[in-house]
Amino acid sequence: MKRLLLTGILLLGMLVLVNAEPCDPSVTLLNQDPYPAVPGDYAKLVFQVEGVSNPECGDVSIELVDKYPITVDPSTPKQISVKAGTYAGTNYQSFVMAPYKVRVDENALNGDTPGEIVVQTKGGTESYEFNINIEDTRTNFEVQIKDYNYATKELTLEILNIGDQDIQALRVEIPKQASIDVKGANRIVVGDLDSNEYTTADFEATPSDGEITVNLYYQDAINVNRSVVGKITFDSSYFVGRVADQKTTSKWTYVFWAVILILVVYFIVKKFKKKSKK
Repeated sequence: MKRLLLTGILLLGMLVLVNAEPCDPSVTLLNQDPYPAVPGDYAKLVFQVEGVSNPECGDVSIELVDKYPITVDPSTPKQISVKAGTYAGTNYQSFVMAPYKVRVDENALNGDTPGEIVVQTKGGTESYEFNINIEDTRTNFEVQIKDYNYATKELTLEILNIGDQDIQALRVEIPKQASIDVKGANRIVVGDLDSNEYTTADFEATPSDGEITVNLYYQDAINVNRSVVGKITFDSSYFVGRVADQKTTSKWTYVFWAVILILVVYFIVKKFKKKSKK
């Protein structure tokens, strides 16, 4: 009888061991914001860790590894710890959401770049690889003074998009500063500007010789508003004494006065002849 009972217990134990689920977590990068990430900027990554609802996993630790080109921001804990069980996540979910804020290195290359996240359970430590998509959607500009008219006080700026990216909603602003006095609107909306294309912006202003700050605001390909500070130098000697600014008399003016003079002489001579005949 005892032997039969012992055999039954052994069989039951073996059955439990066979049916017990192994601790087998899996990790998925659920969301990346912004997509693509921009070199030199921050990105938010959200991972979904499945399989940790199994009590066999014990204490679970999830850690995002600092691996070029991403670094976990100090505002976000690198390691997230949970206790495995039927409800491992919040709100009675059977999975864990692991959010991180990371900084992308400013020299990161465009494209999918591998990252690493580590999950440690009672059964051991396992590393998972994921891809973060990176693309430099920023651009840069070359700003110069195209023209200045002293008579109308019209300052014309020329803006060239020297980056590789097409941009939208470009705004050009001359902020308050000692080197220039702007009248009227100090910010001009010039619209979209493709790579290697240029546009102009006109301001009514009185500039002084020296450096002038120009702010450029635009929207990039992923609809992020960005800004660039430009510097231009105004040299009044380039805009005075120009032939185009000198007042010249039209040749037709000379023709007109010549005709008037001929007519006057004609009538005087005619009148003189009449008097002579009398």
